[in-house]
Amino acid sequence: MSTATTTKDAGDLEFEAPRAGELAALLVSAERPPRPGAWSASLTFGWRAMLKIKHVPEQLFDVTAFPIMMVLMYTYLFGGAIAGSVDAYIQFLLPGILTMSVVMITMYTGVAVNNDISKGVFDRFRTLPIWRPAPMVGYLLGDVVRYLIASVVMLAVGLIIGYRPHGGPVGIVLGIAVLMVFSFAFSWIWTMFGLLLRTEKSVMGVSMMVIFPMTFLSNVFVDPRTMPGWLQAFVNNSPVTHVSTAVRELMAGNWPAADIAWSLGWSAVLVVVFGTVTMRLYNRK
Repeated sequence: MSTATTTKDAGDLEFEAPRAGELAALLVSAERPPRPGAWSASLTFGWRAMLKIKHVPEQLFDVTAFPIMMVLMYTYLFGGAIAGSVDAYIQFLLPGILTMSVVMITMYTGVAVNNDISKGVFDRFRTLPIWRPAPMVGYLLGDVVRYLIASVVMLAVGLIIGYRPHGGPVGIVLGIAVLMVFSFAFSWIWTMFGLLLRTEKSVMGVSMMVIFPMTFLSNVFVDPRTMPGWLQAFVNNSPVTHVSTAVRELMAGNWPAADIAWSLGWSAVLVVVFGTVTMRLYNRK
């Protein structure tokens, strides 16, 4: 039994591979595009987060239907019992419930991060020649837009049912600005959990355990002076209480310098502590 083998010389091929020198010259002949800066890379990833909402509009449920439900439910359930009327209670409640709702929806940042990790997307990000924190910062910048949507929706509902901000447009803008800064900083906690925990359900479970005590044990619903002394000590020093008071007073036309300082101070601490831990986990994972 014999086998016939057909061979072709390299010279018989129609295509001849370029030599090493020619290939190197071809690669370096064109000018390389400049490396994107930190801000440019972060905005790109922020736009990516917004495109995900475009393709899955159901993600807007937590910044539209959920805030409306929170405002209406708490106003009409507790307004008469706590303040005597809905009109009186909405003046106190709306800035607080606005703070509470936005802080609560920050946990979805960690869920999104964990979801991308499970799909292997972050492995691709790590190979890119970009500022290393850009994917994380981009997530948070994209979510700030969601927080703004939730704020606008809640304010619109509040105005319809009787809320009147005496601080006018300036007070509203300043109050929302303080809330956005704190929410951006607070979201770093969930990016850490998104990297640390294995599943989305774990991230949501831990987030609920942290968020519910922080938001309910605050001055969102009632004045802390009606609480027991030991509880007042905790509530009066809660970061959510300082943010809620700052938003409430700014929208009322006042200037709560101490609460604004506390809110911005807490924001700086959260970014430094949890931002550092997040990036260490991101570099290791």
